Amino acid sequence: MYVAKVPNRGSPPAVLLRESYREAGKVKNRTLANLSAWPDAKVDALSRVLKGQPPAASPAAALEGTFEITRSLPHGHVAAVLGTARRLGLAELIDPVPSRHRDLVMAMAVAQVIAPGSKLAIARGLRDATAASSLGEVLGLGSCDEDDLYEAMDWLAARQEQIEDALAARHLAGGTLVLYDVSSAAFEGRTCPLGAIGHPKDGVRGRLQIVYGLLTSPGGIPVAIEVFAGNTGDPKTVASQVTKVKDRFALTKVVLVGDRGMLTAARLREDVRPEGLDWITALRAPQVKKLVRDGDLQLTLFDLQDLAEITSPDFPGERLVACMNPFLEAERARKRESLLAATEADLAKIAAACARTRAPLRGQDKIAVLVDRVLNRRKVGKHFTTDITGDSFSYTRNPDSITAEAKLDGIYVLRTSVGPGDLDSPEVVSSYKALAQVERAFRAFNTDLDIRPIRHRTEDRVRAHVFLRMLSYYISWHMQARLAPVLFTDDDKPAARAARQSPVAPAARSPKALAKAAAKRTGDDLPVHSFASLLSDLATICLNTITPADAALPGFRLVTTPTAVQRQALDLLGVSHRLGTT
Repeated sequence: MYVAKVPNRGSPPAVLLRESYREAGKVKNRTLANLSAWPDAKVDALSRVLKGQPPAASPAAALEGTFEITRSLPHGHVAAVLGTARRLGLAELIDPVPSRHRDLVMAMAVAQVIAPGSKLAIARGLRDATAASSLGEVLGLGSCDEDDLYEAMDWLAARQEQIEDALAARHLAGGTLVLYDVSSAAFEGRTCPLGAIGHPKDGVRGRLQIVYGLLTSPGGIPVAIEVFAGNTGDPKTVASQVTKVKDRFALTKVVLVGDRGMLTAARLREDVRPEGLDWITALRAPQVKKLVRDGDLQLTLFDLQDLAEITSPDFPGERLVACMNPFLEAERARKRESLLAATEADLAKIAAACARTRAPLRGQDKIAVLVDRVLNRRKVGKHFTTDITGDSFSYTRNPDSITAEAKLDGIYVLRTSVGPGDLDSPEVVSSYKALAQVERAFRAFNTDLDIRPIRHRTEDRVRAHVFLRMLSYYISWHMQARLAPVLFTDDDKPAARAARQSPVAPAARSPKALAKAAAKRTGDDLPVHSFASLLSDLATICLNTITPADAALPGFRLVTTPTAVQRQALDLLGVSHRLGTT
């Protein structure tokens, strides 16, 4: 800011308080207030303060009470998230016609990125009197309440298919990999018909839950999401996804990628093949063992290579790609030894209880129940031989069983209908990566933007709630991709791929990413952030309402000048920190 004297056509020069700023590489100026009515001493004192010069007189006497900051709202994170959403054209995807409902949906999607909370908390954060950020003011929603948000959710639920179709047209080409996986979320309350006891994937046991399936692009960009009852098995969700990608999205060439627990033989036979979709999945451990036992998979294949294409009469017309990952081999051996040692420790306690002199453990049935409980806890009972009598218990490891299992450590077999070709074809080489990619997408979806808690009571509201979270994740996915240079994320993928010795080896981080993580500084010597901490940093850019003490002068708004880190982040996102301000 600076004080400028501007010629005024025969009258004394106008004294203006101005701000200089840079936008799109150009220096611009704007007038904040007209100070022509101020006495010269006060103008001179303010000018010296703005220039960082010592005051000619006591500054307290000259400037005290001149201005008052009457409101200061966190704004930088709103500008970053809402600006990204607008750059992505999300509002037009939701509805081409501007409306209050569309603005409310945008507000909820943005709010879940910057400060996840209940609809009541979001409504309070938008209202003028209780605003937690500038979001309500920027979108003109300062008078909304939670009923308005619920009404907007109902409006959004009716538009979900249309929005998903638009996202599919944008991110799924005519022939592409489509990643699909299923997760669950614990449910609050007992009244929604979707809530049911099922197999929890989020670690919350003994609670009603919902199941939801997410479709993403090969890069993990969310495209569509569907909610099922909490007791729905993973395979039973496949049929609706096949219909979705084939009929609704009208994709001409689709390769559906899913894990082995979902794309079962029955689902492939009844749902996927009849629709003419290609697919990539993996064999279960018993199926891999049978391949080795029948001689279709010879372990000597991996003496000189880590990929081999094989055939088996059990899978006619399909391609089986056997992979050997030495890193996975070492990890499985480590985990098995850890489980065996922990199980031995528990078994030793039972043996000691049988051998103690005071109140020894007796009864063959009673001992057997305790032993079974220990062996089933970690699923390694097959690796132990036990001897139980009415007054004793002993155990030993089964070396033959352990050795037989260890032979298959690090080996997995991909099962696909993708046509024959070179083993280095993109479909085959990227297939295991694709299976892992959807799991990474779900980990981010479940942690960065956790859909819990779910407090809605009707099916439509629950579905709209989950869909809103997907839209929020859509925004944050693109933000994190653009912000990678200032985050701990690896932003040099070509170098990372070059450092990877084999397609089946674990992904390696580039030298640039390793240096960034070690020094906690970027190449420009700026601090490195996580996505959450960067949003907190951006939130310190405030939208300030400033009121002059002189009632004859108008008030004005002033946005905090960004720091070097904040400016770099905003430049990477391609947004302005003055988004929506005047």
